[in-house]
Amino acid sequence: MSPLLTDRIAGHARENPDAIAVVDRRESVTYGDFWERVRRTGAGMNGMRRVAVLPTSDVGSLVAVTAAMASGIGVVLLHRHLLPSQFGRVVELAAPDVVIAAEQQHRRVASLGWSDPVAGLDGRGPHGSPTAGSELLVGITSGSTGEPKLFLRNQRSWARTLDRSDAVFDVQRGDRVSTPGVLDHTHFLYGALHGLTRGASVDVRSAVDALNSGATHLYSVPTIAWDVVRADVGPVGSVREVLSSAARWPESGRRTLQNVLPNASLVHFYGASELSFVSYDRGVDPGPGILFDGVEARIVDGIVHVRSDMLFDGYLTDEGLAGGPVDGWMTVGDRGSVDGSSLTLFGRDSETLIRGGLNVELAPIEHAALSISGVLEAGVAAIPDARFGEVPALALVVGAGAPPVERIRRLLREALPAPSAPTRILVVPALPRTPRGKLDRQALGATLATERTASSTTNHTVSAPPS
Repeated sequence: MSPLLTDRIAGHARENPDAIAVVDRRESVTYGDFWERVRRTGAGMNGMRRVAVLPTSDVGSLVAVTAAMASGIGVVLLHRHLLPSQFGRVVELAAPDVVIAAEQQHRRVASLGWSDPVAGLDGRGPHGSPTAGSELLVGITSGSTGEPKLFLRNQRSWARTLDRSDAVFDVQRGDRVSTPGVLDHTHFLYGALHGLTRGASVDVRSAVDALNSGATHLYSVPTIAWDVVRADVGPVGSVREVLSSAARWPESGRRTLQNVLPNASLVHFYGASELSFVSYDRGVDPGPGILFDGVEARIVDGIVHVRSDMLFDGYLTDEGLAGGPVDGWMTVGDRGSVDGSSLTLFGRDSETLIRGGLNVELAPIEHAALSISGVLEAGVAAIPDARFGEVPALALVVGAGAPPVERIRRLLREALPAPSAPTRILVVPALPRTPRGKLDRQALGATLATERTASSTTNHTVSAPPS
């Protein structure tokens, strides 16, 4: 059996206690100090089943998450874009014993509906320990109705994922791993924990700060890579690997980042919260991905299905776990083709886009728009964006009494999580339809990508393309 995640970190704390474990904006802590804080926090969690954490990019957040995982307690990973109604549903389903958040986040947590968050826990006694089947993480992803979906990963699945990281990524003891995204994003949380399991120093500050401090690895999404390029910090020769996931990463973006980080191997991997690692590619020229060792992929009706020992257990529902792998196979709706050990992706199923590494379901945006008086029809499509990869854009058919576009924009910002807010809103005489009468998202996307955004003071009407 592969060593569990926190067993690996504990080993480095024993063998190299004076090495720097984590650096944030306010402090740096050694492995010995980090593990002592983990031990005491775990003791403070003794007897709990689940703890919810709203992490920021700091040592305390990593301590809280690691302590729960080291104690066999499930971590409910909250994120900053939750609306009060979504937070309420998460709490209802996951039933955490406590919500942990930095003090500056307490007012926000209270506004979401949890009146007594804590900044940390401290105890002197024993704490539990995990088994391979113990719940490790309850993460949150968006659902097609706007209600959050809670996916559950166990200790074994993350241990197997770490095995793949060790085999494919070149992170070694003494390296400096930059994870500049907020730790409520599972990609960056995993990157930080991965670095700790390798005995590296994890830098959770901004990418620029970490690069200026000699980072050897950069966990990234294309949005972060874009920001690094625009920050004009290069060339930085210390970086050996860039580990990127989520949104598509076009050749132009890779090539520009390579100029900034000339010695870095650019590794882009495909996966999902439910699937974990699936495939990866290296270099400036994106091509078919190589399946990670032990991963099988097949195509059913054009959709990629995956089988491996890294898959999640299922979604938390009122009836318990549901929607998990069937006969060991799982899909999240991505389209693609398989040729031996190579996987070529054609994009996410049309009902979802990935904005800067965050999944955005399109149906809730349309539902929110249709709830506005005077809006008769609404259609959302993904349009390309240089920084985020793709973003949602909205087309509306309106009737008498509909508010102006800028008012609609404000109403949607109040009703939707920030990643779901459409960046472009157009009023059209009709939405494009397929011969069967369904919304033609491809045609709609072409219109939204080419037309200029609406005026801030008036509705803007364009002609819809023919059905």
